[in-house]
Amino acid sequence: MVTAIRRALLVDQVIEHMRRQITAGAWPVGRRIPTEAVLVDELQVARNTVREAVRALSHSGLLQVRQGSGTYVRATSELSVALRRLPTTELRDVLQVRRGLEVEAARLAAHVADEDGLRALEDRLSACEAAAREGGWEAQAQQDTEFHTALVEYTGNGVLAGLYRGCYEAVLASVVTCMDPCGAESGLASHRRLLEAVRAGDAERAAAEASTHLSALLRRQEAERPRPVG
Repeated sequence: MVTAIRRALLVDQVIEHMRRQITAGAWPVGRRIPTEAVLVDELQVARNTVREAVRALSHSGLLQVRQGSGTYVRATSELSVALRRLPTTELRDVLQVRRGLEVEAARLAAHVADEDGLRALEDRLSACEAAAREGGWEAQAQQDTEFHTALVEYTGNGVLAGLYRGCYEAVLASVVTCMDPCGAESGLASHRRLLEAVRAGDAERAAAEASTHLSALLRRQEAERPRPVG
């Protein structure tokens, strides 16, 4: 019995270590995690312990085992997995959550005076603009999501950043769903105005810009939503 308890505790410790690697971004979404042999050597545990941890995280939706290829990161948190399983109202729900988080992030970011952070945000926005010029929708969606994530992290509010990272896959999915090639330029212009407001320290203008952008996406989503017949 004591041996079984110790084994269970060890598996829990490995699960927690792996979860931290995922949530911290050390193992990015879509990337393959270290091999079983590497993890065994790194963590100094038995192969069965690693296998049980991988099985548990696969069951929760964080990892995906691909036979013959390896184990890949599927999501950054159980919350994002749950969001992805919402019914047809998911897009609306995610946009509403984004509006709450991103508007507050914009307001807080305007109170931060960090030149290095502002340069990093400028680099993120430049990457968005470059992806739009090149016309690859996957790259555009990824860079757009990274810009919003960087802005939230720029606030320095660890709780807010943690909540947003937990929704990363849902945010990315909403960006992909809402992408409009004809409206890409106006979306980038909105991001540019948002960054300018943050740089100027204008909290209310930054919050208003974030709110206007997401409210427009919500209105468009509602307008395109099929109406019941009869």
